[in-house]
Amino acid sequence: QVQPVESGGGLVQAGGSLRVSCKASRAITSVFNSKIMAWYRQAPGKDRELVATITRLSSTNYADSVKGRFTVSRDNANKKIHLQMNSLKPEDTAVYYCNTETREWTWGQGAQVTVSA
Repeated sequence: QVQPVESGGGLVQAGGSLRVSCKASRAITSVFNSKIMAWYRQAPGKDRELVATITRLSSTNYADSVKGRFTVSRDNANKKIHLQMNSLKPEDTAVYYCNTETREWTWGQGAQVTVSA
């Protein structure tokens, strides 16, 4: 069973930047490379929501709420994806998770991102 491990995040003031990363160590490289990968986030008391997706060839899509501020990238050789978050807002505060677009892997522990006003 694949369970990605998220890292990064932290506490930042509004307007600042943070980066979160995810590694799917137990995934077979060819399988990882075939997947559309995604970042999700879950704020306290809210449902988990899709933030961004990235295809094998790095075609990307973003939720309207983060478009122009967040950038997703992937490193297929190392089975990693990253999320660079700029111009952060307090409403971006959440636990950030990675998974496939179809959410087929076991959820990891996530990375906490806290943005203060």
